[in-house]
Amino acid sequence: MSVVIETTLGDLTVDLFTDERPIACLNFIKLCQLKYYNYNLFHTVQQGFIAQTGDPSGIGNGGSSVWGVVEGIQKRFFEAEYIPKIQHSNAGMLSLVSAGKNLVGSQFFFTLGENLTSLDGNHCVIGEVVEGHELLRKLNDAIVDDNFRPYQDIRITHTVVLEDPFPNPRGFQVPSRSPSPSAERLQNGRIAADEDIDDANGKSMEEMQELLAEREAKARATILEIVGDLPDAEMAPPENVLFVCKLNPVTTDDDLEIIFSRFGIVKGCEVIRDRKTGDSLQYAFVEFEDQKSCEAAYFKMDNVLIDDRRIHVDFSQSVSKVTWRGKGRGVIGDEGPLDFNNLRESNGNKHDNKPRKSGQDSRRTDRNRNDEKKKQITTEERRKAREQRHKEQKDREDRGRRNNLQRSRSRETNFRHNERYERRRSRSNDRNGRRRPTSPYRGSRYSPERRRLENPRDASGDRYHRSTLRTQTSSQNDRRHVERKYNEKASQNVSKDRKRVTVEEDRSSKIKSKRAKSSSSETDDSSDDSDSSSTNSSNESSSDERSKRKKHSKSKQKKSKAKRKHKSKKKHKK
Repeated sequence: MSVVIETTLGDLTVDLFTDERPIACLNFIKLCQLKYYNYNLFHTVQQGFIAQTGDPSGIGNGGSSVWGVVEGIQKRFFEAEYIPKIQHSNAGMLSLVSAGKNLVGSQFFFTLGENLTSLDGNHCVIGEVVEGHELLRKLNDAIVDDNFRPYQDIRITHTVVLEDPFPNPRGFQVPSRSPSPSAERLQNGRIAADEDIDDANGKSMEEMQELLAEREAKARATILEIVGDLPDAEMAPPENVLFVCKLNPVTTDDDLEIIFSRFGIVKGCEVIRDRKTGDSLQYAFVEFEDQKSCEAAYFKMDNVLIDDRRIHVDFSQSVSKVTWRGKGRGVIGDEGPLDFNNLRESNGNKHDNKPRKSGQDSRRTDRNRNDEKKKQITTEERRKAREQRHKEQKDREDRGRRNNLQRSRSRETNFRHNERYERRRSRSNDRNGRRRPTSPYRGSRYSPERRRLENPRDASGDRYHRSTLRTQTSSQNDRRHVERKYNEKASQNVSKDRKRVTVEEDRSSKIKSKRAKSSSSETDDSSDDSDSSSTNSSNESSSDERSKRKKHSKSKQKKSKAKRKHKSKKKHKK
């Protein structure tokens, strides 16, 4: 069973699911026969979702079923069928709007999107659009306000039931003709469907000029779309590409990349050149990785001198880099990717059509072409070179940061080492001033201070060894652990030294006191005896030494005489 719904935008043909939804389809068909939907507004249009109508008042909270129209308001809603389940899987499904608890009335909607699972089980699907999908696209593109209400009225003008398999309810009478629209149904409209809209009403000259410029731009875009230069007229230009003009013919891609790279990472930089001669056309496109860096370059590089020319910088209004060239990666033509910088006629140029005079000329031309091909650089190679430059720059920055960290750490370790050395030195000086050190670690032959004084080379080697060891320990936790252990050992050694010093001082004081008492009584008696004994012992020792020397000299003389006699005898025998 089918129903034709005529609207101000076009006609729709709907097939109803009379077998699955008999009661709901009866209600819809009888309301269409009563011309109940004539001049009803589409009061809600949500793009990609639904287009809702069926309320005679046009507000969105009215409407009544067939039994409510015939018998009274108490039967405004009825309970519709929900089994078997039919899903809102495609665009163009016709559903009756549920008011809650499976109760429906006269309002219905068309789906404008696919797989609307949120509507399944809540609203009753009764049919599907068979013809008029263009009308659904127009509904989807309607201009609406914040409440999804169209600014210009979209109304149902007429409904035609092609076949009615259901009997009429009690008191049902089909009107002989379509009724004229009442004032109640037309009062909630905004702009009539056939009303001409005056864009100039209440606008200034500047606003009118802006409107005209927008219309001209749209017209040009549609022409370019028809011709084939643009894939879509509504395509917007990229926001991270700058247009640079008034360039010096000498300026190259690399020069512009170096200049603009201080604002951010340059993704692509291309000076547009003549296809035949290869000369610069004095304008270029610079593509950044971020939109912020592009904006910074736009504000700071306009009217700047580059190669004795004041350049002009603006945001790119071209869409070709996005569609055809792949954001600076070459034009995609019929034969494959092309390169604007190196488009010289090599395959189909004039030289190929000319007859060649001799083999030498052909060889020369082939050599020249090969040399030109070697000199030419493709955009892919340039892109790779740029990426390599960016990587090298990042590596340099990382190395500089690492070197700075290592230097700061080595300075900290050296500073701590010097502080500890000064503290130890001050402590040792203080203790040496009081007494002679008795600790095996201080003042002895193998103490670090005496070792430095005796062998300065060893001391310097020890310092270097310590500094290298400390620089190798990179983590702070290891350093702190080593420092704690070292401080604990030093404190233990200091406490042991202090105990030893105190014990030795007590012993020395006791011994001195005893010696002082005994020596005071014996000093007078022993002084005379010691003097006499010392003189006698000195005389005796001196006489013994003299006698020994004489005996030794005599023995040497005897040995020398015996040797001489022996030698003289040997000579006589010979």
